[in-house]
Amino acid sequence: MPLPTDLPVVDHHCHLSPLGEGVAAARRFASAGGTHLFLATQNYSNEVPRSVDDYRVQFEMTEALAYKVRAEAGIEVYVVVSPYPVDLVAAAPLLGLTAALEVHQGALDLAGAWVREHRAVALGEVGFPHFDVPTDVRAAADAAFDHVLSVARDVDCPVVVHSADLAPEQYRDLAARARRAGLPPHRVVKHYARARVPPEERGGVAPSYLARRDLVRDAMGDAGPWFLETDFLDDPSRPGAVLDLATVPRRARAIAEASPGGVERLRVPFVDSVKTVYGWRPEMPVRRGG
Repeated sequence: MPLPTDLPVVDHHCHLSPLGEGVAAARRFASAGGTHLFLATQNYSNEVPRSVDDYRVQFEMTEALAYKVRAEAGIEVYVVVSPYPVDLVAAAPLLGLTAALEVHQGALDLAGAWVREHRAVALGEVGFPHFDVPTDVRAAADAAFDHVLSVARDVDCPVVVHSADLAPEQYRDLAARARRAGLPPHRVVKHYARARVPPEERGGVAPSYLARRDLVRDAMGDAGPWFLETDFLDDPSRPGAVLDLATVPRRARAIAEASPGGVERLRVPFVDSVKTVYGWRPEMPVRRGG
């Protein structure tokens, strides 16, 4: 069956770049039936950000891409900003660890200001290096993560977490850490989740599942909150990585066609989970054909 015209089709995490496909990729998403993108910022140069102003320029590029996609592809785009957690590792030998942490926390404060000004809807990607780092750098990363939780609490928004894969115990630890900071666990999203963890084992944290066919099939029975994402990188050196931007609408159409109840199950990641985690329902920007 075709996707109903009132059903948002949401890719919860992707990147676009002025050096990549940009709007062309967003048009491909729209042509496949997609309606909403959560667009996460990234470093658009090969230079390590060394100041809060460097991050301001980065965030403004993400915002400009969002405006362009809305205007030219006819879809809704929600901006997600923060310094990438691994930036702290790269900046430490250039600035010294103390100064690098100050820049990182200042950029987190800037991201919080963007949320407060309704220029962004969440802080992300935040989190931890997914590889071994020296003890002092790990401690600095922990301090940065505590800071982002407090910023998110103060501006009342979700955080989108970049980390290694999480087992159930680690989901619960993340939820407990958010609660200690005063941020409800349902405001925490584990981006790039590659294995289904049942709701009762993740402490309220919402996984954003990579939209692989087998994982989407497994997730469909999940009561939520949870999301689907491609983590599309828009990197010319890695075409289509991580998943092509048209993947989520293609998976949605396959689910809708597979069974009569498929459409209602799709409302969990595309409508109900957005309402639970972000506090509002996604509004349809355009009507799609069947």
